[in-house]
Amino acid sequence: MSIIKRPILTEKMVDQTDKYNRYGFIVDIKATKEDIKREVEKLYNVEVLKVRTMIYPARKKTKYTRKGVFTSKEGAYKKALVDLKEGQSIDFYNQ
Repeated sequence: MSIIKRPILTEKMVDQTDKYNRYGFIVDIKATKEDIKREVEKLYNVEVLKVRTMIYPARKKTKYTRKGVFTSKEGAYKKALVDLKEGQSIDFYNQ
């Protein structure tokens, strides 16, 4: 199974990509920074300078309906921000 689950393509991440050459990914929660660096370099043929990670905990959601109150749980995930070497980029739309 791959370490990188999917890229983050939000407005905020696109803005950071333009300004700082920084890309965001949702990754496996057990992945280390070295694992993430190796995987990004292998998949996209780029040179990674820096990797920062954040773990977001699971959270509860409550839904009020006519039939009663339903609670569910949204799973925890890990986000990685990857800085690339100057002049390199990743094109998510053509790959």
